[in-house]
Amino acid sequence: MAAVIDSVRVYQPFWWCMRLMAPTFFGATQRPVQIYVGLLHLLVTFLFPVHLLVNLAMQPTSAELFQNLSISMTCAACSLKHVAHLYHLQEIAEIQKLLIELDGYVDSEEEHRYYVDHLQCQARRFTRCLYASFVVIYVLFLLNLMILIASEDRMLVYPAYFPFDWQGNGYLYAIALGYQSICLVLEGIQGVSNDTFSPLTLCFLGGHIHMWGLRMRKLGYEEEDEESPSVNHHQQLWNYIEQHKILMRLHRLTRHTVSLAQLVQLGCSGASLCIIVCYLLFFVRDIITLLYYMIFIAVICVQLFPACYFASVVAEEMQSFPYAIFSSKWYEESREHRRDLLIFTQLTLVGRSRVIKAGGLIELNLNAFFVTLKTAYSLFALVVQVKDI
Repeated sequence: MAAVIDSVRVYQPFWWCMRLMAPTFFGATQRPVQIYVGLLHLLVTFLFPVHLLVNLAMQPTSAELFQNLSISMTCAACSLKHVAHLYHLQEIAEIQKLLIELDGYVDSEEEHRYYVDHLQCQARRFTRCLYASFVVIYVLFLLNLMILIASEDRMLVYPAYFPFDWQGNGYLYAIALGYQSICLVLEGIQGVSNDTFSPLTLCFLGGHIHMWGLRMRKLGYEEEDEESPSVNHHQQLWNYIEQHKILMRLHRLTRHTVSLAQLVQLGCSGASLCIIVCYLLFFVRDIITLLYYMIFIAVICVQLFPACYFASVVAEEMQSFPYAIFSSKWYEESREHRRDLLIFTQLTLVGRSRVIKAGGLIELNLNAFFVTLKTAYSLFALVVQVKDI
């Protein structure tokens, strides 16, 4: 039994998050909904990173500085990525439509097998790993929150600035602690939507390019029998050219939508990894905080690695276009067929230079991932040297 081809099913958590964070995009135009969206993005997307960053100017201790930097940079990056996705939400919806259209072209048993064994498996493995990391880190966050509530000392989840004396008043302390707790939960929801879209889109883009290549290689090799009508290979070629146009449109939209978000991701990840490692080595003494930040490091790597890996897969599959065309049985076709195929091959050779770049500056691939880790290590070595001076 052939598997059901549904590339957009794994995007459901992304759209659930977007329905919560931006219901106006889905047609909810009532005034209370508009007020809700405005307050949500003012208090969470904008003011939450700001109230963390402002505390940096208030001469915190070294431990508070590193603790504050570790979360303020992460939250600022999360907000920037969320705003970038909101800006491109219309294009993201078009990407979904193109994936549904490409799903309809998957026909052969070999393509179905590739979809199940590779594409679907990789998407599920990535999403399960990401969701599990978020669950673990928020379980530790709740445990830490309960300890803070039970403690006699009034402390916030993260050092931050509030325009009132939350240390001297129990009600104001409850407001400050509740604000941080709610914002961190909503930032996690934004993080789920941010960190699922780019890797999944790159994964399915590479997969559909590969399945198009499987179809193209079989052109002219179909077995004909007396009961089946003859196949018009030239018409099939034109059908595959139209499918190629859809793939290139999908590639162009993907480049456009992931560019800014991945630039923020690369820039923030290197600095955040350095800061968290420094905080762990120099200031953390309790086991819960140690576990929390170790899992935090794993989450940052899970956020960064899949997009770089799948971007490398897309680049590799783009290089295979001319080979897939040449592998068809073109030498037994008509002169018109060979002419069109030659022109098409030349066009795909030009398209091989199209690469996905973060911010139009950094080519997104596995090299970018390892360069980010090396940058984090270099920053850490610099901090250690400065500390020893």
